[in-house]
Amino acid sequence: MKVLITGAKGQLGKAFQELFEKENVNCLLTDKKLLDITNFKLTRKFIEEKNKDITHIINCAAYNDVDKAEKDWKQAFNVNGLGVRNLALCANNIEAELVHYSTDYVFSGEKFKYNISDTPNPVNKYGESKVLGENFLSVAKKSYLIRVSWVFGDGEQNFPIKLINWSKKNNQLKIITDEVSSPTYTIDLAEATLELIKLKAQGKYHITNSSCSRYNWAKYILNKIGWKGELLKAKQADFKTEAKRPKSSILDNFGYFETTGNQLRDWKEVTNDFLRKKGII
Repeated sequence: MKVLITGAKGQLGKAFQELFEKENVNCLLTDKKLLDITNFKLTRKFIEEKNKDITHIINCAAYNDVDKAEKDWKQAFNVNGLGVRNLALCANNIEAELVHYSTDYVFSGEKFKYNISDTPNPVNKYGESKVLGENFLSVAKKSYLIRVSWVFGDGEQNFPIKLINWSKKNNQLKIITDEVSSPTYTIDLAEATLELIKLKAQGKYHITNSSCSRYNWAKYILNKIGWKGELLKAKQADFKTEAKRPKSSILDNFGYFETTGNQLRDWKEVTNDFLRKKGII
């Protein structure tokens, strides 16, 4: 087993590096400078000529700036859409399995909870770009589509770290109560992905930890770090953003347990693990 990881410097890419080191899995780490997945010709050349023994491609590369994507939609569509098509075609050429990650933002948020049979209906350009990527993944002969939400891990661009940084500068914080989803810890996500790969159980999955509101997640973290400020409840409408966001986009993990027999951990447990690993508590 040899794995090519795109976006290896991101939160999920780092989690895979840590996991594969423990599992003695041979992996090739790439970032945008080494492998720009939006350039089909160069991607094909890189994969075919230099790495013919690759058995799996794990795509951790993504355009994740939700608000910026409203105006910069072509770049979002390029990375999250065409980039997936490029990897799918290259994976077929070397008979490799392709793992790709999508998002809860492919849904409108009007239904409260979504399972793998629900039809995507995004409310912003970022969501549209991820739907495009899901559609292009069908080009791959052997693939795993894994939807996630509120991803956090080793990095600075996640809600817990942003919240803690806000708390250092403010004695009062307003956090949204009418936004509900599921935190997804990269450590758990990487382990769950590897389990599917070992089983060769290709297909579509939702893989997240348990659900909570943005407010409750913030309250839990702030209590853990001993913040003495005032936490106020707010609504999505109180904040002006370029992109509309789904109010409730809980992903039902139906299919993952039925395939593996494993359950993902509670959001409080993984939040504790994250804060301990970062040396915050």
